[in-house]
Formats: sequence, structure tokens, C-alpha cells
Amino acid sequence: MSDQLTDKFGRDITYLRLSVTDRCDLRCTYCMAENMTFLPRKDLLSFEELDFLCDAFIARGVRKIRLTGGEPLVRKGLLPFIEKLSRHLKTDRLDEITLTTNATQLAKFADELVHTGVERINISLDSLDREVFARLSRRDALGQVLSGIEAGLKAGLKIKINTVALKNGNAKDIPDIMRWAHSLSMDMTLIEVMPMGEIAQDRFDQYIPLSEVRENLDDQFTLVDTPYRTGGPARYVQVNETGGRLGFITPLTNNFCAGCNRVRVTCTGQIYMCLGQDDRVDLRAAIRSKTPQEALYAALNKAMISKPEAHDFKIRKPGDAPAVARHMSVTGG
Repeated sequence: MSDQLTDKFGRDITYLRLSVTDRCDLRCTYCMAENMTFLPRKDLLSFEELDFLCDAFIARGVRKIRLTGGEPLVRKGLLPFIEKLSRHLKTDRLDEITLTTNATQLAKFADELVHTGVERINISLDSLDREVFARLSRRDALGQVLSGIEAGLKAGLKIKINTVALKNGNAKDIPDIMRWAHSLSMDMTLIEVMPMGEIAQDRFDQYIPLSEVRENLDDQFTLVDTPYRTGGPARYVQVNETGGRLGFITPLTNNFCAGCNRVRVTCTGQIYMCLGQDDRVDLRAAIRSKTPQEALYAALNKAMISKPEAHDFKIRKPGDAPAVARHMSVTGG
């Protein structure tokens, strides 16, 4: 397998977001239900299968792999897997291995992550207020998260904070979170809440357009647009008063699909060509077939043909059904 993965709209796929588990030790209100039913462990791809899958993607032009969940650090054996995967960094076949985490487990693993070759991670954090954090995540775990961030910075990881903007949850606290992140030399990215999966709350009550958030920030700070990119969908500004960068991911108000360079693969080997669509191709069946290399090559070609031009995320009125029934944790963050 050697030819570049390119979809029918001419977009080269260079970025793989790979979920290693659907399990998480938090229950964020915009992400999942309180009482989640997680997959039987036997349904998950083994680390050997995940490695085979990554090798195939790298052979076809993927240069960046982000490991996601659920919460990736809750899966036992993750660090040896990353260390093995890092062989592609040493041979220049891969530019970066990174991950997205909630940081509850990071204090235990920060030094090991750096040893495996991980240099940069994203941490999901929606509040610095213990009560608000507990209400949004349904777990009193802010102390663990902050300890994890401290350990990560001490270990030398470059950390970016991801914050989902929630109209009635944390919108008013965003300036303070940004000041704190920038004071520790961490970039921050704001994300619009996405209509994925049935949850207890109405997403209409959660959703605030980032255009409105930016207007509020413009009243307090000088935001200067910048061409800086990290390979994902965020568009960044420089904040003069703090000296830090602030990103905006706007799947609802400013669709970024034209430059999409990524696909997502679940921990069960289902490739979703678009986060906001249900079309998928079963890579696990290919991997476990009698001719795994040939079958996987064909399955990836099929996925490229099926990748849509854009998603269809909308939150128009109270009670709107989610755009897709699966929760974010199923696909991978």
C-alpha cells in the first residue's frame, strides 16, 4: 500500500484520529448520558490490530495520528502501544503522535508519554470552578485534572486546552480560563457544542455561537487574526493582553469542511469519514479476513469514495434531535 488516500473532492487525508476505547471516567453533560453502556472489551481492536491499521494509514499518506477515546489513558497497555508506534517517528514516516485526554490520569503517565515520543497533547477542560466542573462532568475531579496538567507541563509536554463553550454552563468563565491557560504558556481552543447522541439536556440550551463568544472577548481583549495552524480545524487569534493564542472550532457557525484532511476510526475498527454523518466502513472485518492487507486496502478505497463533502450540524430550536444518534465517545473526540 503506497498511494495517497484522497477523497473524491480531491482532499488528501493526512490526519487520523484513532479511538482506543469508548470508556471514560467522566460523564460530560454535552458528550454522553450519565448511565452509559460501554462496549465489551472483546469488541475492541487489539493493540496488534491497531498497530497494523496505523501502519496501513501511514503507508497511504497519513502524517499525524491523534489517539482519542473516550479517555485514552484508561485503557491498559496504551503506553507500550504508543512506544511501538513511535518507530514511525524515528523513520520519518510520521510527523506526530499526539492524544486528547481529560487529564484525570495524566499525573501517572506524563513522563512515560514524553519517553514514547509524544510532544504535544490536548486537554479537555471546561471550567476552573470545582462546582461548575463537577456539574458539567458529573464527577468531582478538577483536582486530578489540575494535577495532571501540572505533571504534564513539568514533564515537558506542550499542552493545549480545549473548552466546549456552553451558554448556560461556562460561557461567562471563558475569559478567566483563557487568562489562566495563557499564564502557563498553554494555547486554548474554544469549540461549539455539537449535536451528537441523546443526552439529558437540550442542546439548544447549551449552544452558544462562537461568533457571540468572540464579540464578548473583543470587549475585553485585542484579538488579532493569525495564519497559525496545527493541522486541525481551529482558526487562531493572538491575544495581545495575554500573549497567548486562542483557537475557534466552529462546526455550526462557520463550516470548515472544505479543507478537511482527517478521518476517524473507532476502537472497534469502524472508519467514519465525517464526524457529522453516519456512513462508515468496517475495517475490523478487513483486518480479520484471510487477506487482511488486500482487504484493508480495498476498504480504505471504499471509504474515500464515501467521504461526504460536508457535515450537516444544526441546532435551530428547542427539542431538535441530534444530527447523529451516536455519542461523541463512540466515534472518538
